[in-house]
Amino acid sequence: MSTPDTQAPEGIPAATVVIFRNGPDDGPPEILMTIRSREMVFAGGMAVFPGGRVDPADFELGAMMGGPLEPDEAAHQIAVVRETLEETGLVIGLSGEIDASKAQAARHFLQETGELAPVLEHFGWELDLAQLTPFARWYPKNERIPRVYDTRFYLANLGTGAVDIAADLSENTHLFWTSAQGALDAAEKGDIKVIFPTRRNLERLALFSTFEEAKAQAEAIPVRTITPFMEDMEGKTWLQIGEDLGYPVTGEPLDSVMRG
Repeated sequence: MSTPDTQAPEGIPAATVVIFRNGPDDGPPEILMTIRSREMVFAGGMAVFPGGRVDPADFELGAMMGGPLEPDEAAHQIAVVRETLEETGLVIGLSGEIDASKAQAARHFLQETGELAPVLEHFGWELDLAQLTPFARWYPKNERIPRVYDTRFYLANLGTGAVDIAADLSENTHLFWTSAQGALDAAEKGDIKVIFPTRRNLERLALFSTFEEAKAQAEAIPVRTITPFMEDMEGKTWLQIGEDLGYPVTGEPLDSVMRG
């Protein structure tokens, strides 16, 4: 096992969300993925879950909330709510009078202001972060990648999923619904590209036949920061994670790993 890199850069705070909806014909649930613009420095052209960095305004709003969440955790969940609305047009983690037309208007309003607090005030909405379930935290500080993000992952459920989505066309070029196994199959065929954390999370998500199963496992396994490490096995260098984190596949030969 390699030793941690003491010169590793400080991670950029980020948050992302796995949004579930019921699958067709009582099949496995579907999750929302997005293709990042090829011009993006991090994960350009890759299929990822909606999300992004935590902005200063998210930390400010998180510090004002009070309640059961630590301000830092609240800020990450607020970032998920904001980024999802901005990137996809979906409203999650909020309560109030919400319908498709208001969601569309709120998205435009957010794109103008860049902050969630004015949106909440304008539309009379409130944060309802209980809709989000912490799932994982990945911080690849040992890897030689252009930008190192310390990313918290969450789960959310849309139920029927009868909603409109549209890519923002700046950071993302395409949004699509797929089962976790469907995404893995598409990656194997080369139809989409996924980086190491996304692939491992898809493999974990493919274990579940319902959102409730995914939520139950997430609540049963405390979130610990995952920092992949190098390990030599059978003449090859592998990129590995711990065995006790809920993931069915914990490593991949380094020469096949896609990086950010």
